[in-house]
Amino acid sequence: MAQKISFLLILTFCAFIFSGCGYSGRSLLPENLKSICVGNFKSTIAVGSEVTEDNKYAIYRPGIENDITNAIVDRFAFDGNLKIAQKDKANLVLEGTLTNYIKEALRYDNADNVEEYRIRIVLDMKLIERPSDKVMWTEKGFAGEATYNTMGRYATSEDTARDEAIKDLARRVVERTVEGW
Repeated sequence: MAQKISFLLILTFCAFIFSGCGYSGRSLLPENLKSICVGNFKSTIAVGSEVTEDNKYAIYRPGIENDITNAIVDRFAFDGNLKIAQKDKANLVLEGTLTNYIKEALRYDNADNVEEYRIRIVLDMKLIERPSDKVMWTEKGFAGEATYNTMGRYATSEDTARDEAIKDLARRVVERTVEGW
């Protein structure tokens, strides 16, 4: 009897182990969608916007939309589920607009000096199926972010954090496109 119980426990354990959780790294896109064109992202951020009480850290680096476009293209190439193609040959076209660059203070020291900031890069995007021009999805306020410390041994620059926020944004864009998340 003890052998039967042991055998059933081992069998049940093996069933759980080999069944997995059902997650797959494969694309959830239909089989006919194999390529994508990432359009040049545009910016609607006013370069000369004033610093106000609501927008204390109105900081924008001209040309960041080009860095975003390049990072997204690189991430699609790294992912490998969709091949990068010219617009006239692509099954999908991703278009986007940079709508906001936010720098928020997260933590202060005792003298009210900022110790940690969060950078958020915000896009509006849409994915279009070609040649029908059917909009597959739109996203407003889609963001990538990173934090950085200004003091201490973990201090980094805003440029480094901005690059990390762009990488995070690119990763999220590819996941949204390929995995539907």
